[in-house]
Amino acid sequence: MEVDRAASAAAAGGSSSGAMAVDAAGSVEKPQFEALKPSEMSSGRPQFRKVPVPQHRFAPLKKAWMDIYTPVYEHMKIDIRMNLKARRVELKTRQDTPDVSNLQKCADFVHAFVLGFDIADAVALLRLDDLYVDSFEIKDVKTLRGEHLSRAIGRLSGKGGKTKYAIENSTRTRIVIADTKIHILGSFVNIKVARDSLCSLILGSPAGKVYSKLRAVSARLAERY
Repeated sequence: MEVDRAASAAAAGGSSSGAMAVDAAGSVEKPQFEALKPSEMSSGRPQFRKVPVPQHRFAPLKKAWMDIYTPVYEHMKIDIRMNLKARRVELKTRQDTPDVSNLQKCADFVHAFVLGFDIADAVALLRLDDLYVDSFEIKDVKTLRGEHLSRAIGRLSGKGGKTKYAIENSTRTRIVIADTKIHILGSFVNIKVARDSLCSLILGSPAGKVYSKLRAVSARLAERY
């Protein structure tokens, strides 16, 4: 009896407030809520991201500034400026920003350019959702010093960048080798395949062996996707 009374009271309350619509069959329709705009989130305060820029990337950033500014400001609707005093790029949401995730995408885009990726490659981070940047150092794989380290870097690049391009093309990733740091841009699965190949080269595997393993893995990936 108490359960029936509670159910009837709830039904009466729902009908009096008009919060939920009841159709002819007596079933309750779910309320429809529109997605919140970024300006309505966090009490209407704008959200910020700051990307530090190292000294050696200042000149390339200045040169390619309009190529970075145009997609961020005009397409993603995010405010962007260069803070020369603090040496960083600052990003901020606007009233007309369509999606709050655009802010993080733009921060990842600028960060990828700062790491050394081309604008044409980094801009894919704005257009696709499942792209990431993974970074590691040669010393994380094996402790090498002096000429051994230099030879390992040489093995990663190959003659005229041949090995690096082969790994990039077969795994559909982009690789930046900056001294002892290595950055890989791509999807999660492809990054793992490229990283495994690079680690094999660092550990001393000959390029031919890595190529043959890459061919097998690429064929398997092509069948799966």
